[in-house]
Amino acid sequence: MAPIRAYHRPDSIEDALALVARTDVDATILAGGTVINGLPDEDPVDVVDLQALELNELEPAGDGLRMGAMVRLSDLADSDLVPALLRDLARREAPNTLRNAATVGGTVAAADAESELLAGLLAFEATVSIAHAIGSDSIPLGELLADRSRLGLGIITGVTIAVGGDAAAERTGRTPADRPIVMAVARRAEDGTLVLALTGIDNTPVLLDPGDIPGVKPASDFRGSAEYRTELARVLAGRVLARLGEAS
Repeated sequence: MAPIRAYHRPDSIEDALALVARTDVDATILAGGTVINGLPDEDPVDVVDLQALELNELEPAGDGLRMGAMVRLSDLADSDLVPALLRDLARREAPNTLRNAATVGGTVAAADAESELLAGLLAFEATVSIAHAIGSDSIPLGELLADRSRLGLGIITGVTIAVGGDAAAERTGRTPADRPIVMAVARRAEDGTLVLALTGIDNTPVLLDPGDIPGVKPASDFRGSAEYRTELARVLAGRVLARLGEAS
């Protein structure tokens, strides 16, 4: 774990943003702490703890569902408000001990390339609410993952998803319990719109049209070559689309 040089626990989003903006504070946002625990020991951090900001709402929002940035993955996995597939992906995201600490906002900020939950959020048309010193913004999750600079000195305050429709996921890993080499999740919304998201083919989970899969250029690693990952993406996408009654 990185050594903590200073600890701040603001009680308003305005105070938290002011700390993040200070040039004399090398601010690291603390949500659940699972990412900070993995930082190199030699890099001291100034922690800005968000626990007092009451960003833990999990409630309907119009036709969708809003999840505060501090909602724990364990709460996501246990809530009947959350679509069944996302509940399953929240359970798969981390072991139980980490799910009790890890948060929705932290998962988005970490942008883990292998995150099944992020892929699921993409399929459920997630938008990310970000507070800035001069106002707030709402950005589609896919756009934020593609351009992390859009977060700037802002703070993620919540994620809103669409609900309804049918969804399915397929994955291939070295073992059933392992993080997948490639994972595909698709959702058909109630209006018939089809959304496909994949992990394992880019630096973050991505939205992709099935017809564009042959053109992807994933990196090779010890778990599989670029060609193998591309073929997995094609096969897994075909399976989830077939489960939703779509031709791949």
